[in-house]
Amino acid sequence: MAPSHSGKTPVTPPVPRTVPLTMRAVAIDDAGGPEMLTVHQLPVPRIDDHEVLIAVDTAGVGSWDPAIRAGWWPEGRPRFPLVLGTDGAGTIVATGARVRRLKVRDKVYGYSWLSPKGGFYAEFAAVEASKAALIPAGLELREAGAMPATALTALQGIDNALRIKQGDTLIIHGASGGVGTLAVQFAKWRGARVFATASGTDGAELVRDLGADEAIDGRQGDITAAIRRFAPDGVDAVFALAGGEPLERCLDALRPDGRLAYPNGVEPEPLKRPGLRVVSYDAVADVGELELLNEAIEATRLRVVIAAEYPLGQAAKAHERLEAGHVLGKIVLRIR
Repeated sequence: MAPSHSGKTPVTPPVPRTVPLTMRAVAIDDAGGPEMLTVHQLPVPRIDDHEVLIAVDTAGVGSWDPAIRAGWWPEGRPRFPLVLGTDGAGTIVATGARVRRLKVRDKVYGYSWLSPKGGFYAEFAAVEASKAALIPAGLELREAGAMPATALTALQGIDNALRIKQGDTLIIHGASGGVGTLAVQFAKWRGARVFATASGTDGAELVRDLGADEAIDGRQGDITAAIRRFAPDGVDAVFALAGGEPLERCLDALRPDGRLAYPNGVEPEPLKRPGLRVVSYDAVADVGELELLNEAIEATRLRVVIAAEYPLGQAAKAHERLEAGHVLGKIVLRIR
């Protein structure tokens, strides 16, 4: 399920000659279960001077999407119908008057957290130009649509929060998910020795294939013994993408000057320990961060693992699959 790295530029999908007034979108009319996700016919978002309009090819289904669907609204109750989807990829069909960096027909990916104009579960999405970037060489639209939120989270965890450097020993706990599969690759690029905990024996096999020096099924294996064999003198850092008792066993292996990072939303949060340097963070999308991400994608020849894909009209099934657990990589919706 990894993308081809032939270096060929993806074929540009057809772009509407004129932008229609309405579009198909999957939205909710109130909080609830997956059955609340239904196809609507909605107006195509109008863009402001600093925005671009993307004809969406692929939308990512984030691990946080079911929580939003069920009523987790950190920025207050939204206006309905609410179109979900914080990231995706497609082709620009219109640009705002002050947009210079991107142009019509550019193939881009974008990340926009809880946009008031609606998300990527739709045929069109309006995004601030600063939160979109050209798709780098080596990725096709399908893979690019799967990775914006998770790749930013992974890279900023490895580089900004943990400051991983050559020779560091690192535990990535929860390495077989959307963020973890990318974090393994970024950490190896930075020169770390990586111990990964994963979901299932197939998850452990996957992250080894992605470059982890050692991997274990975090639900079944003896984490303490495996880490002791991997790093008898302790590890420099832990990147926590899941919480609970297995994470505490990972933290037991940290050296006295060790460091821990996790993206906000990991539950339960790690227990505080004396002297432990802890950084929790949210992924940031801006021009500079997207440029750094593109450099990392090209340097690592990044493999984006797609666990499953569904057509737009089956977004409810995508949420059911996500909530069933044991998702290796990222689930996507194919819009076009």
